[in-house]
Parts: sequence; C-alpha cells; structure tokens
Amino acid sequence: MTRRLRLAMVGGGRGAFIGGVHRMAARLDGCFELVAGALASDPQRAMDSAADLGIRGYPNFAAMLAGERAREDGAEVIAIVTPNHMHHAPAKAALEAGFDVICDKPLALTVEQGEDLAATVARTGRVFILTHNYSGHPMVRQARAMVRAGELGAIRVVQVEYPQDWLSTRLEETGQKQSEWRTDPARAGLGGSLGDLGTHAHHLAEFVTGLGVESVLADVQSFVEGRRVDDNAHLLLRFAGGARGMLWSSQVAPGNENALRLRVYGEKGGLAWSQEHPNQLLHTPLGEAPRVLARAVGALHPAAAHATRIPAGHPEGYLEAFAQIYRDAAEQITARREGRAPDPLSAATPTVEDGLRGMRFVAAAIASARAGGTWTVV
Repeated sequence: MTRRLRLAMVGGGRGAFIGGVHRMAARLDGCFELVAGALASDPQRAMDSAADLGIRGYPNFAAMLAGERAREDGAEVIAIVTPNHMHHAPAKAALEAGFDVICDKPLALTVEQGEDLAATVARTGRVFILTHNYSGHPMVRQARAMVRAGELGAIRVVQVEYPQDWLSTRLEETGQKQSEWRTDPARAGLGGSLGDLGTHAHHLAEFVTGLGVESVLADVQSFVEGRRVDDNAHLLLRFAGGARGMLWSSQVAPGNENALRLRVYGEKGGLAWSQEHPNQLLHTPLGEAPRVLARAVGALHPAAAHATRIPAGHPEGYLEAFAQIYRDAAEQITARREGRAPDPLSAATPTVEDGLRGMRFVAAAIASARAGGTWTVV
C-alpha cells in the first residue's frame, strides 16, 4: 500500500457488535484510516458515537456522503455495517457519489434491491466488496486452491452446515438488540437463519468448489412459537456440473456456538474444514491415510500464504479472516486508482455478484419451502 485509504462508516455505533469488528478488521493491516461516520439511525446517537471514536460525525448517511465528497481529505471508501434493510440505500448513494463500497452481508433486503445494486456497480465502475469473512481464512483459501488445481478430481458431494443455539428461546422479547432486528422480517428480510447463516454457508460452498447452486429443495421451520422468520432450515442442493449437496442452517441447536463446517468430496478425495478450528484442513485422498494440513506449515498453495500473517503455532481466526477481506479490498481499490492490474490473489474477495447469488438463493429456498418442498431454480 502506498498510503492508507480514508474510510467512512454507515452504522456500527454504540452497542453495535459488527461495527467494532469492521473497525478492527480495517485497521489490522494498516490499509485504512477511519475518518468519518454516520453511525446510528438516531442523529444524536450517531454524533455521540463518532465523538467516542474521535472521527467526523454526521447525523445521517446522506449528509456524510455530501460532506466527505466536498473535502480534499474526505473519505474515499464507505463501509456499510447496518441491519440488512439499510444496506441498499446508502450503498447505492455511495456508489453514485463516486465512493467505493465495502458492505456487510447479506447484500440487501430483497432480490430486487440486490439486482439494483449489481446494476449500479456495473454502471458506476466502482469497487464493491461484500464481507463474507469466512472466505478470508487461509485454510479456506487453501481448500479453494486445491479444488481448482484438480487435487480432488470432479466434485461429487458438498455438505455445509451452520448451526447456532442463541435463538433457542424468545430472546427477541428481552430487548436484546441483535435478536430483535434479526427476527424482524422488515429489517432482516425473507430469511431468518437462512439470511443470517445460510448465506454464509451457501457462499462458502460456492467459493471453495467454484460450482454454483442451480436449484434447491427446502424444508424450513420456525420452531420457536411466534417467531416471524425461520430459525432452522434443511436444504438439498443441486450444483452446476452434477454435484449434489446438503445445507443446514439453525439458530436453535443447543451446544452449537458458531459451528460453520464444510465438507467437499470429489472422485480423488475429500476436504473438511470447521470455522471453530480454522487453522486446520483435513485432506482425505482416496485410498490413502488422512492428513491434516495446518496454516503456515509445509507446502501450501500461494493462496493460503497470501492470507497468512503470523508463524505456525500462533492461531489466526475470525478477526484476521475479516481483515483479509479488507486487505484484498484495499488492493483492488488501489490498483484501479493507479491504473494497474491488482494482485490476482486479492481477486478471491466476494463481490456484489456473490451477494446477489446469495439473495437469489434465499428467495429460492423460501419459495421451495412455501410450495411444500419442491425443487426450485436459483
């Protein structure tokens, strides 16, 4: 990096979990400097939150975009870390005002909003990065590289799951902020566990295998009485090229904290990765002893080294993976501004098109479930 990119943030003020995560991720590799924010929907809380961080504060995102655009030292990149229903409007406005955008997932509230953002990105030519942060883990990048190198042969079976237990009761009735908006379809969108967790699982499966999900058959539930969005879903998947798969997302599975897991099986062998043990990747070549590949150990693919910061034996985890998305975003933004090709290893970062695929996936799954569990094209 020749210099730090100036970053402004929409959302993520006092009491917001994900805003702090984005700020730490943006700082970790020294690629960004946070200079401004419209950090809350309430104008006073927005200004107070900015004062807490020592940055320029604005009462709303429209004022921030106008104010930063008018400054010589104004922000160049906008990070959007709001609840789902507030992704589309600030993202579109930022793109049209000439800013590059880094947006939390899922992309938007509806497929139509996602399509509008994809069209806006294409029209404006700005960089748009979606923070599917699990794709930033070194051993996920290793798995992706192994599949693309043909080390598993043709992919046959993909199993992905993302169970949690934190919504096993009516937590949303206690005033807990995260549960309150994530179970409100007006702010979370069509999918509860599907939108929150299923989009991560869907993206991870497509990211590693390089295969798109073409159709789904879904069985979707709201087990907690009175809940307005799904809290559990089982899906059968058909991938391009003939591979088959299953996806399970759940927020009512006691004993599961953040148990994202992926297994991929091809004609030559398999791979297994767990988010709660992210520094290892299990490789099972057909007819050979299983082997555990470890981050920063041995002859891994360059893609894994690209996402590694510290020596073997020092665990890297959630924040470093999140930071990898920001570091790759910075390389793409800087390369475009300098008129050069970006480092090819940074191209693995999720884009608006990945986000749109996620929106279409959730819509297809809900449509399948409402039709009684029928195969539905994504």
